[in-house]
Amino acid sequence: MGGAAAEQAQETGTMRVAEKRDYYEVLGVGRDADEAAIKAAYRRLALQYHPDRNQTDPHAEERFKEASEAYSVLSDGQKRAQYDRFGHAAFQGGGNGGAAAGFGDFADIFGDIFGLGDLFGQANGGRRGRRAQRGSDLRYDLEVSFEEMLQGVDKTLKFTRLEVCEPCSGRGTRGGTPPVTCTTCGGQGQVRLQQGFFAVARTCTSCGGTGSVVRDACPQCRGRGRIEKAIQKQVHIPAGVEDGVQLRVSGEGEAGANGGPHGDLYVVLKVVPHPHFERKGADILCLIPVSFPQAALGCEIEVPTPWGSERVKVPAGTQSGAALAPLRGKGLPRLQGRGRGDLHVRVQVEVPTRLTREQRVLFEELHSLMPHSNQPHARGLFDKVRDFFA
Repeated sequence: MGGAAAEQAQETGTMRVAEKRDYYEVLGVGRDADEAAIKAAYRRLALQYHPDRNQTDPHAEERFKEASEAYSVLSDGQKRAQYDRFGHAAFQGGGNGGAAAGFGDFADIFGDIFGLGDLFGQANGGRRGRRAQRGSDLRYDLEVSFEEMLQGVDKTLKFTRLEVCEPCSGRGTRGGTPPVTCTTCGGQGQVRLQQGFFAVARTCTSCGGTGSVVRDACPQCRGRGRIEKAIQKQVHIPAGVEDGVQLRVSGEGEAGANGGPHGDLYVVLKVVPHPHFERKGADILCLIPVSFPQAALGCEIEVPTPWGSERVKVPAGTQSGAALAPLRGKGLPRLQGRGRGDLHVRVQVEVPTRLTREQRVLFEELHSLMPHSNQPHARGLFDKVRDFFA
């Protein structure tokens, strides 16, 4: 090519570059815009100028392509750096900056804008087929008595779950014959559609994306491949479990579709509370009533524990709400098998509500002999009782 022709060609090329609008101007963002701002601007323009929404506007497709080209450059860190340095000339030598956003970007952006779900299907266009799916997990609420919790117990659970249909081996067809290829999508599980100037793929509605359809359904499962079945399963409840604990029984949930694995069974325990004991972990609290003379003079009382009764000494002058020495190892089993917790005993002095004539005479005599001080108690006494299990 002669020198004049070369100069003319170079001048023409420079003019073409100059005719292109600045990519930042196209998207309406500043040069300091971050990735999120660039993507948001492109979403707005794509929605505004998409050809399918502007079929009567002859310029909409050009604006749409222009925005896509700008986004393909500015959304790529390396391309954006080149553009910021050299402008449009950075891609005049055969660079790939001026094409369009990647397929993954289109799927992300237009799936959100138009609510197309999996309209873009698989990026590689491969056949989806009847993929195995894991079965659903199940929950079983089980009530356990306090006594069963102390020792541990084996329980038989009765429930229903989806199991693989035996007559069709889970295929959903009569006799278990293979399903036929879907004629709508040709077994691909997707149907390709033309969206403006680019092609996209949508899940085939005839086969639900499996690529095959059941023509002659199994009469047992009616083509579903799974049926409900009554199940009995024995599980072991370890000693010392707490209310609300979940036990996971692996593989005892529902059967998966298309040969997928079973889900899991979660047994949620409800431990019936004891009428006398309050619990915190492996420790328990027991409130023991004593009379005024017992508390004043001291005595021995019988304290119930989960493992039998124990004799405990109440010192003279014990106040209501006072804690006695804990009974070590008389609490509940620890789940990890490291012995048992403790039993904490608190005294509750009871005041009689009805007195005989003789009792009244004695109390009045005692009243005359005792000093009287009605100053408020320190809060600590009541806090100890109230906050024992806080």
